Amino acid sequence: MEPSSSFCSSMFSLVLLISGFMYAGVVNSIGINYGQIANNLPSPDSVVPLAKSIGITRIKLYDADPKVLKAFANSGVEFTVCVGNEYLAKIQDPAKAQEWVKSNVQAFMPATKITCIFVGNEVLTFNDTTMTGNLLPAMQSIHTALVALGLDKQVAVTTAHSLSILETSFPPSAGAFRRDLKNCISPILDFHAKTGSPFLINAYPYFAYKSNPKQVPLDYVLFQPNAGSLDPATNLHYDNMLFAQIDAVYAALGSLGYKKLPVHISETGWPSKGDEDEAGATPENAKKYNGNLIKLICQNKGTPLRPSSDLNIYVFALFNENMKPGPSSERNFGLLKPDGTPAYSLGFALNSSSSGKGNGNSNSSSGSGQGGINPITIGSSPPGSSSNGYLSISSAPATERYHLIGSIPMLWLLRVLLLVKVL
Repeated sequence: MEPSSSFCSSMFSLVLLISGFMYAGVVNSIGINYGQIANNLPSPDSVVPLAKSIGITRIKLYDADPKVLKAFANSGVEFTVCVGNEYLAKIQDPAKAQEWVKSNVQAFMPATKITCIFVGNEVLTFNDTTMTGNLLPAMQSIHTALVALGLDKQVAVTTAHSLSILETSFPPSAGAFRRDLKNCISPILDFHAKTGSPFLINAYPYFAYKSNPKQVPLDYVLFQPNAGSLDPATNLHYDNMLFAQIDAVYAALGSLGYKKLPVHISETGWPSKGDEDEAGATPENAKKYNGNLIKLICQNKGTPLRPSSDLNIYVFALFNENMKPGPSSERNFGLLKPDGTPAYSLGFALNSSSSGKGNGNSNSSSGSGQGGINPITIGSSPPGSSSNGYLSISSAPATERYHLIGSIPMLWLLRVLLLVKVL
């Protein structure tokens, strides 16, 4: 039955009241990184209804965990899976690449919607000549395997980079790749251009602020009102650091002749907790960063340099991960705690009563009192999981690192919009 016009009007007013801003007719999908460096995470079956309840439509893994891919079968959620850095040398062999694709991709399709494979994570950050030399051949072998299996039109092949592959990022128009990497980056860019796959970058304004909190304005990195900065070469105004970083990547690509390559942000986020010397790692700042970012995504706005380009962004991360090495912030980038409750105050109740498969508690009562999300069944991390693709990132040292998530008000809004659609 179609909803009445008065009902739709009332729901839209409610949406505006909750969100505080206008939305375009179509909301961009929300992507999230699902890391598993922890020993206390819920089982993948339990994650399915939880992910649905908060409006997640795209998930990026750091492996091709069969338990996760099976659990999300027929869910409609799009997946990006990973060939870990440790497999690059092996995957160069066409036979091994085809075996990997058959076992980790083809075996789960079409029930599970796998749309992308990223081969290696921040490989160029390590300055390892052997690993760097293995990267493009491995990407090519995976793509060749997809072609042979008739999957190349459905599944793209790419790799994820740290923002530290840029030598210059400010002003954005001066964005340029490190000179020592240009010889290996250009062939990779040519691969993207020929296959139509996106260029993935992991960008974290948090680390820029953490390394220099006295010089980097907090409001500028948190998408809060601020004076911003003007790029003198383009006369474009930037009121947040993430957009400046993205446009610096576009400028770097353009300088090598690849202006048309799409750029996706495969990771970004803000930690809700950190050590004493980790400036800015607080629940309040995490809520501001992630909430304001989701608002921008849902306004269907691009960056100053690419105003009409979609913001394809994956938030890091779904859960806090208690076994990640490094400072405390590394273990506190999650939207949720392992029991399914919010990692920080969300402002209102949300339950995990979404329909669908899984062992989640669908009771719509008040949960544990930590934001209203009902705790879900806790299971052990998948045995033998190779989710160890967490490396170092953006401008952070190699010993640090990672990730982002959306605002719960926005996620609650998505549930309202879905309800309107169903009715």
